[in-house]
Amino acid sequence: MIKFKYWVFILLSLILATHLTACSKKQSDDSAVVADATTQDATGDEKLGTKWGDELTSNVSDVDLKRLKDEPIAQSAIRYANKNYQGKSVNSLSIASGTISFSVVDDQMNNLPLFRDGQQYYLSAKEGQSYQLHYQNHSDKTYEIVASVDGLDVLNGQEASVYSSGYVLYPQQTLTIEGFRKSDSAVASFTFGKPDESYAANSNQGSVNNVGIIGTVVYELESEAPVAADAADEYAPPPNAFPADKKK
Repeated sequence: MIKFKYWVFILLSLILATHLTACSKKQSDDSAVVADATTQDATGDEKLGTKWGDELTSNVSDVDLKRLKDEPIAQSAIRYANKNYQGKSVNSLSIASGTISFSVVDDQMNNLPLFRDGQQYYLSAKEGQSYQLHYQNHSDKTYEIVASVDGLDVLNGQEASVYSSGYVLYPQQTLTIEGFRKSDSAVASFTFGKPDESYAANSNQGSVNNVGIIGTVVYELESEAPVAADAADEYAPPPNAFPADKKK
């Protein structure tokens, strides 16, 4: 009986030791994962923001289209810095179930380097470089693009909200946002710069804590249904030789 108890004790000790070893290894592995994730964070001189660049002619007008739903159908973000990010190199992001491609391009419409690490996207940027936000609609639906840079709405310069108004992206068309809007006819080009030079750091609506990120929100809109010429003729009233008589 004593010998049996002894071996039971030895067995329990071995199980406990094995369990502690497994826990220790798991904690070590978890720490390694956290360490790998934080290596993507920009630090010190790597951090960048977006400042006002050259003024560019860019005309806009209001349209009367309604959102199909109050909540956006898609949302994405890209972090950027003067850093050699690790991950899979991609030319663009697929958003809204792949119906929209989103890329960041230079003044010659060349894609800037994007990297995917898990579900996160990163952009390797250079100080002084101007850039644009480029969207392509691959569907027959009409979308609204609400974009933010460094936590500021690109349309009005206010603190960004997913519920703000945006740009219309028509079916099978492209949309290029060249900068922060200054008026209905001009924008200040997006240009990478030091965080303290950024628009966000020098605006009452912004914060230097939000520099280094580009956000996109997508809404589906009611599609416009232009009346065809033959349909308009079909429902038009016949001509009247004495139209003034109808007013009596």
